[in-house]
Amino acid sequence: MAMGVMTRIEDLNTVLNQTQDHRHRVLAAAAKNITNWFIKVRKIKAIYHTLNLFNLDVTQKCLIAECWVPTEDLEQIQLALRRGTERSGSSVPPILNRMDTLENPPTYNKTNKFTSGFQHLVDAYGVASYREANPAPYTIITFPFLFAVMFGDLGHGILMASFAAYLVIKERTLGAKKIQSDVWNIFFGGRYIILLMGLFSMYTGMMYNDVFSKSLNIFGSNWRNNYDESTLMNSKALQLDPNSTAYFKYPYPFGLDPIWQVAENKIIFLNSYKMKISIIFGVFHMLFGVLLSLWNHVYFRDRLAIMCEFIPQIIFMCFLFLYMVLLMFIKWVNYSADTIDVKAGPYCAPSILITFINMVLFKSSKNPDVCDDWMYAGQGFLQKLLVVIALLCVPVMLLAKPIMIMRARKQHQPLMNAGHTNNAAENGDAGYQLDDSMQQVQPVPAHHDEEEDITEIFIHQGIHTIEYVLGSVSHTASYLRLWALSLAHAQLSEVLWNMVLRNGLTWTDWTGGIVLWAIFGFWAMLTVSILVLMEGLSAFLHTLRLHWVEFQSKFYHGLGYSFTPFSFKTILDQAATNAEE
Repeated sequence: MAMGVMTRIEDLNTVLNQTQDHRHRVLAAAAKNITNWFIKVRKIKAIYHTLNLFNLDVTQKCLIAECWVPTEDLEQIQLALRRGTERSGSSVPPILNRMDTLENPPTYNKTNKFTSGFQHLVDAYGVASYREANPAPYTIITFPFLFAVMFGDLGHGILMASFAAYLVIKERTLGAKKIQSDVWNIFFGGRYIILLMGLFSMYTGMMYNDVFSKSLNIFGSNWRNNYDESTLMNSKALQLDPNSTAYFKYPYPFGLDPIWQVAENKIIFLNSYKMKISIIFGVFHMLFGVLLSLWNHVYFRDRLAIMCEFIPQIIFMCFLFLYMVLLMFIKWVNYSADTIDVKAGPYCAPSILITFINMVLFKSSKNPDVCDDWMYAGQGFLQKLLVVIALLCVPVMLLAKPIMIMRARKQHQPLMNAGHTNNAAENGDAGYQLDDSMQQVQPVPAHHDEEEDITEIFIHQGIHTIEYVLGSVSHTASYLRLWALSLAHAQLSEVLWNMVLRNGLTWTDWTGGIVLWAIFGFWAMLTVSILVLMEGLSAFLHTLRLHWVEFQSKFYHGLGYSFTPFSFKTILDQAATNAEE
């Protein structure tokens, strides 16, 4: 009996081993195809889920779908439908009709791997309304440039551009690794933004002549020391007179003269220079935004907004702030070291800030004998005229549009597209219009928005006017952050050099090499972590604010919704992300 039991046990073990081997072979064979099975199942599930959204026609034999499609892709969609019919062997041909609708279509901006990052920056503020001017193409240039104004350093720009260039060159290899780190994905997704920011920072760094707080002496200096040896030995601080042989009196070939890097009054000189260029860039940036609002008004045929909003807005901005920019250029051109004022003698030039404040307050200088108030003949009268016209634009912005709407309602006349109308029904009969870019397959019943109460129109226009008038002042001052962060970045770089790396260069014996190696590593770590990463993030956020608040608020509403087409890639990527989580 024992031998019989042992024999049965051995037979059972043999069966178990064979079963385990067979199961292993089956699972090994399945493992080769499990990924493809998951993909197929997810695709089939997505297809059936979409088909469940279709409607049956009255004959219960056809499926009817409503969807948005780009107009330029209609031919490709028709070809795809025909190809699907042929492969399926169906005898019923597909029908694709372009239908009218009153619904606002979704916004679809075609992007590639270069432009997608900038489009995401804009969409984070709000997706553009249908057919609204898209600021993303202009952001490709203005965003890295304004960033570089604050981050201007040739050495730091090279570090940033080199890192981004590595990501761009190796993008296929790195993208295939599917790294799940959020920080890494942010850097990799914005690699082209970082690349342009680095390249523009290299350019502004050359303009500032700043490389890790040092300067490049490529063209020499336009300044010469004209003091004798005894004066140099007996004086701790000497000033070079620009109205003498110490200065050649012609502009430096490119960027700043390297002599300013060792001058004690470097900050005083750079403050004036960077402060002025910050205001200049800011005013032109905001003016460009106001001009883009005209593009929107013209496209939407909103003549009322052009007359009652755009024209007074552009006059207000130009007559005050563009005039201030022109005063800066007039001062740069007309005043130099050898300029002699009739009353005060040499080196006297009117202050732009004081001139602008006196212009707005209709005042003149309290000490006219010290320095002349005016830069050109007739300046006082012209400034008063500009301020009066600019102030008269405020009630026009406040009251003109509501009054014209109210008068039109009393006379029962059609308005000239007051505001952003439903652009899907601009040119149609009985409230319908054939869309230009996105089409829907089936019409939606027409509906008419109720007329907005005239009190709400006055309140809305008042808020809009106050926001624009006060915002013009605050937004202009907000661009001074370009100067402030540029100054902070340069000073931090100089502190790191003088407090860290400079100590490693003072050793004279052989141990200096070892000490310099260690100090250089510490300096490089602080440079990358503080000046490149932290300062870079700070400049990035400030640049983002300038675009969202100061620039896009002039023309961009961002009240639309994105076009989200059916995409297997999006579905599979989302499923893979959910599975890993």
